[in-house]
Amino acid sequence: MALVEQGQRDGCLTLSEVEALLVAHELEDDLVADLHEELERRGIEVTDDCVRGDAGDPVYSNGELAAATTDGLQLFLNEIGRYPLLTAQEEVELAKRIERGDAAAKELMINSNLRLVVSIAKRYQGHGLSLLDLIQEGVLGLIRAVEKFDWRRGFKFSTYATWWIRQAVQRGVQNRSRVIRVPVHVAELERRASRVERELTGKLGREPTVEEVAEAAMIPLDKLRQAREAVRTLSSLDRPVGEDGSATMGDLIAAPGGEDSTAELAVSLEDGALGRALESLSPTQQRVLELRFGLSGAEPISLQKVGEELGLTRERAKQLERSALEQLSRNRELLEEREAA
Repeated sequence: MALVEQGQRDGCLTLSEVEALLVAHELEDDLVADLHEELERRGIEVTDDCVRGDAGDPVYSNGELAAATTDGLQLFLNEIGRYPLLTAQEEVELAKRIERGDAAAKELMINSNLRLVVSIAKRYQGHGLSLLDLIQEGVLGLIRAVEKFDWRRGFKFSTYATWWIRQAVQRGVQNRSRVIRVPVHVAELERRASRVERELTGKLGREPTVEEVAEAAMIPLDKLRQAREAVRTLSSLDRPVGEDGSATMGDLIAAPGGEDSTAELAVSLEDGALGRALESLSPTQQRVLELRFGLSGAEPISLQKVGEELGLTRERAKQLERSALEQLSRNRELLEEREAA
């Protein structure tokens, strides 16, 4: 495998490269440890700070973290700074005690790795959650890593824990920063593809094709297309509508409680304010929204496919979608329901 060969040459791989491999081969969570064991056996270190040629262990400085955060986190950072980083031998000893049900050992293992959580959480700021919320999500991943860590495999706990922490933070961002949720694996796949796309644009001097992106990112072409379609559709639900931009399409069609329930949505279309509001639109506008957002229980589709379905150009479908959303954003009954929710 080309990626493993690269890791053997350089002595390390970045966590993002390993995650791309997991996505491409759809490995289950319980196989993650097996992969890390194999990489460790081959002498390949997995770290976010992989320096090609000579990679050292990442160092997480409390002072550096504190300088990049607000005063509100200072007490927390001072508290976690009381716990020194563990040596590999200390990690093994604690892991053995944890296996025997030693709660104090588990607490020490967690506290000694909280700086790693903060370091990773910082990278996800600006995605709808505060740094403290991101840290909280990361701690959940750290706890799971502590519970699942198998010291017999011989790899470092920080390498293993980093994967779980990042997965937990990513899941928290997706679940808590938007009402309509993008599956974590889909969002991670899209992020990976977008990063590769930017790199290819710089190298090629032009926008790469989706086939080129899929090949460079080691993502099956059909999975990349599905992920981008899902993210694009849900992003359109988050787009502000109305003159003041205070509402989104997601606000107008979201089921009660913020759950993405097809059954509840179908009921709301038949009996609720949204169904009555849709009846005020032209038949073509109604059909555009039904196809675009899956309002009839079907899968949402792109504007291009909407146009093909209705015999319209993509631009005309987009114009109809925009005008329909604007009308819905001004519907009095919908606005009253939204304010009462």
